[in-house]
Amino acid sequence: MLYDNRQFYIDGAWVNPVEPKEFNVINPATEAVAGVISMGSAKDVDLAVAAARRAFDGYSRSTPAERLALMERILAAYKAHYDEIAQAISTEMGAPITLAKGSQTRIGVGHISAMIEVLKTFKFEELRGTTRLVQEPVGVCALITPWNWPMNQVAAKVIPALAAGCTMVLKPSEYSPFSAILWAEVMHEAGVPKGVFNLVNGDGLNVGAPLSSHREVDMVSFTGSTRAGTEVAKSAAASVKRVHQELGGKSPNVLLDDADFERAVKQSVLHVFQNSGQSCNAPTRMLVPAARMAEVEAIAKRVADTVIVGDPTSEKTTVGPVVSKLQFERVEGYIEKGIAEGANVVTGGMGRPEGLTQGYFVRPTIFSHVRNDMAIAREEIFGPVLCILPYQTEDEAISIANDTPYGLAAYVWSQDNLRARRVGNRIRAGQVALNGASGDMQTPFGGFKMSGNGREYGEFGLRDFLEVKAVIGVDAA
Repeated sequence: MLYDNRQFYIDGAWVNPVEPKEFNVINPATEAVAGVISMGSAKDVDLAVAAARRAFDGYSRSTPAERLALMERILAAYKAHYDEIAQAISTEMGAPITLAKGSQTRIGVGHISAMIEVLKTFKFEELRGTTRLVQEPVGVCALITPWNWPMNQVAAKVIPALAAGCTMVLKPSEYSPFSAILWAEVMHEAGVPKGVFNLVNGDGLNVGAPLSSHREVDMVSFTGSTRAGTEVAKSAAASVKRVHQELGGKSPNVLLDDADFERAVKQSVLHVFQNSGQSCNAPTRMLVPAARMAEVEAIAKRVADTVIVGDPTSEKTTVGPVVSKLQFERVEGYIEKGIAEGANVVTGGMGRPEGLTQGYFVRPTIFSHVRNDMAIAREEIFGPVLCILPYQTEDEAISIANDTPYGLAAYVWSQDNLRARRVGNRIRAGQVALNGASGDMQTPFGGFKMSGNGREYGEFGLRDFLEVKAVIGVDAA
């Protein structure tokens, strides 16, 4: 099936771009053209922002009950398109079909369902003493999303923005546009008022930058690389708009000496390799006691040997390709650099896995005896590459864990829960998972330091799209 989606969704209708410019979307598993979209320009941005601005006055005055009913309609429409969305994700970014039908698409249901529960109890107005505090929508929002978890990031931005009463323009990644276009169909079928949700495809230079610098945009919510995030912040600065960013990560994974190493190493290796390593919160720096290095290497290699890399359409496949030729070359470059820096290759290495002659497939790679000053330990690779670093003492492990410009996620393993919590409390990260625990759709997601600012998911995501107004005086009550 070839996708043909050359229109943008603006003001409640599918419209042609102002200046036609086609872009071929490549299936990363086959390197063949999967479909075609149009690339937008500043002129398309102007039209979409103008539609969102016109719609804001009416939609911002909608009631929480009306927005709750809208969420319920969106959930029903999303479920009706579930299989189509999963297939689109698998085609556009190479996710194995089991992952696409599972976590990748299911997380959209999770975000919508979680916001339905939030809206049932959230107080948009409350009295504090003689002051009435009113939570109002921030305004017109620019939502810029990446390709690695397409529905997660679209839903994590669009749903709280809608719940807050904001209007918006979405720019999905040009590498994963098909699932976002299906999302627009969901919005239309659910009866989102015209102009409230708009979609313009394109790249960062010609759509992302005009959106983030647009004076009629009140907020930018961006997920992507730290490098791109700094450019978004610069573009937004002139108009002093709110900027929410979820950026890169190089998450430490501390295995304390009393951890269940079999369980911890197995779960961690599979976590790194999931989604071909293209997850910003992946535990890519595994810190282990130096005396246990050989044991950890053996377990890690045994687990890696169970991974099946290949055709995303096969339900046996556990690791698909990375998203593009550019990403393939980037990851291969880091593997080459790790070898040159002197890290030990436990498994994997350069080149495609055996038997694969086309597609952007990377050999799942594990390095051991990695130093924290190596490029592979400091820079986000965004591929199926794990670094194992030795430490001597608990304090040294914490020091290495914090010795990074990032602070998105962290992981700690110990059979002593109080010890795990104590170590976790000393790591500077927005989210710390103890002994393999996972959060839910209400758990705030976001980072410290160069991993960004703001939080997504549930009530925390909703609050990022709200402004606080203090009403003072005799009428406050």
